Amino acid sequence: MNNKSHQASSTIRRWLPTTKKELERLGWDYLDVILFSGDAYIDHPSMGAAVIGRVLEAEGYRVAIVPQPNWQDDLRDFKKLGAPRLCFGISAGAMDSMVNHYTAARRRRSDDAYTPNGRHGARPDYPTIVYSRILRQLFPDTPIIAGGIEASLRRFSHYDYWADKLRPSILADCTADMIVYGMGERTMIELCRRLASGEKISDITDVPQTVVKMPITSVPSGNDIVLHSYEECIKSKRCQAENFKHIEVESNKWQGTTLWQATGKWYIKANAMYPPMSEAEIDRSFDLPYTRLPHPRYGDKHIPAYEMIRHSVCLHRGCFGGCAFCTISAHQGKHIASRSKSSILREVAEIEKMPDFKGYISDLGGPSANMYAMRGHNLEACRKCLRPSCLHPQPCPNLNNDHSRLLDIYHAVDSRKAIKKSFIGSGVRYDLAFAHNKNNEVNSANRRYLEELITDHVSGRLKVAPEHTSDIVLNYMRKPSFELFRRFSRLFDDINRRHGLRQQLIPYFISSHPGCTEEDMAELAVITKQLNFHLEQVQDFTPTPMTVASEIYYTGLHPYTLQPVATARTPQQKEAQRKYFFWYKPEYADDIRRSLMRLHRSDLISTLVYNAPRRAPNKDNKKRNNK
Repeated sequence: MNNKSHQASSTIRRWLPTTKKELERLGWDYLDVILFSGDAYIDHPSMGAAVIGRVLEAEGYRVAIVPQPNWQDDLRDFKKLGAPRLCFGISAGAMDSMVNHYTAARRRRSDDAYTPNGRHGARPDYPTIVYSRILRQLFPDTPIIAGGIEASLRRFSHYDYWADKLRPSILADCTADMIVYGMGERTMIELCRRLASGEKISDITDVPQTVVKMPITSVPSGNDIVLHSYEECIKSKRCQAENFKHIEVESNKWQGTTLWQATGKWYIKANAMYPPMSEAEIDRSFDLPYTRLPHPRYGDKHIPAYEMIRHSVCLHRGCFGGCAFCTISAHQGKHIASRSKSSILREVAEIEKMPDFKGYISDLGGPSANMYAMRGHNLEACRKCLRPSCLHPQPCPNLNNDHSRLLDIYHAVDSRKAIKKSFIGSGVRYDLAFAHNKNNEVNSANRRYLEELITDHVSGRLKVAPEHTSDIVLNYMRKPSFELFRRFSRLFDDINRRHGLRQQLIPYFISSHPGCTEEDMAELAVITKQLNFHLEQVQDFTPTPMTVASEIYYTGLHPYTLQPVATARTPQQKEAQRKYFFWYKPEYADDIRRSLMRLHRSDLISTLVYNAPRRAPNKDNKKRNNK
């Protein structure tokens, strides 16, 4: 082999193989597992296909990845590596494909952050369904295991916003044998072990964090929960709402219960989640030999999602915030699984070796930036807890919100010679840092955390997510009162003033969330204008599978109270709320003036609308719910 060929072989060897030629260079004549992904192959611990591939590789299995296969030609991408010895794994990618493809207004997006050069059209709608059907047709006897966000969050009957209907478990719509939901490392290791030992996929029905189809004649055990059937949910939205409460509670428990849902001629059975990963387990996953780079097949093409993560470090998994519109806890769990300090520093050392690294860590974070190493004072209470959020409606008294270990990580990273600065790009829960602890040393550490966050870890603009200004809407969102944001804003300004900094606070808001009215949005516009914010980070609420807010949107009922909740549903109703974000744009002035007159809130016109005559507030205005 000449030197040039040797270098090419060594380069390819660093990544998991993606083609027949790469297999030949490795000297492999078979594969144990072939993973199909809707995303480009980025060999990074933030990318699901790379993680599962590396985890199985570490167990001694031969694994290949086929990224973004072409499903519209002669299917050569699906055929090129043949059938694996154990199973196919399929994933739509790091996002639900419909969120990836469509806006909140159901308009097709023109780009895809997980595709080279941001090109759209590299994956179908519902890749889980499309990929599995193709593989089943080509390789009818090979097990197919679906995973990733799309399959995970569609594991039971769910409202699909883009089809505007209730769909059954995606396992009923696709031809996969099984779904692995949540974070899949431990589950895939166990499944491959049992398949390698000779068990048939149809006989493996008890592995945690798997969803399987069982004959309708099966008898659930006495401790299991039997949900309303899909057919009952089609007829009754109340049944769907009742189901969701069970699904969320069991997803958030330390050790959940098996759930069953009859769907057509089958039961959909979801085995309970594993307990949270131990520090050693999560270290083992992050310490695998990732290249941290896109596969060489992409050459110099730009992958937008990679730019966000290339020099970032994830410190933990899980989130106990329980926001009503968020799917993190449904996928990663409520309980925090944190990496060790040594594992984090090993990853920082790997980043320092990257040729394009200039000394700046883009993010030392996680699903929520400041939940690292946090759990209850009394873990036995956590193991029995049924609360969907440790922060709402008030911070749990058992929660140990000590930020000391997180500060120690920041200090350890920043003390390294190659590090000029580390930024916190993930969302910060200021309510978590403000929450009172009975230990005054912890309260002191938390104040120190906020000070150091603002002075040392902001790149000029700190993004936080108050989400709304109305306490009624925030309660539906499971978010803290807006008064806490005001307090944080004052602190931010004070710290900037004391340190001679000119940084910006960028708040994130949502319109059309269940429980939000047009009047709430008008008041949001007034309040944020008075605080001198021209809103940039805004979003119209998009219902996504397996969130409380989406269930309210579809059923009209809150799953925990079964009480009706008013929700903007039509495009006209949603646009009527969204426009208040842009009160500062002259083209919205006339429409906002007309709407405020219709709402009998003419007292807000002089504040929001350019060139409006000044007038005294309408003191007789009766606000809803006696606000």
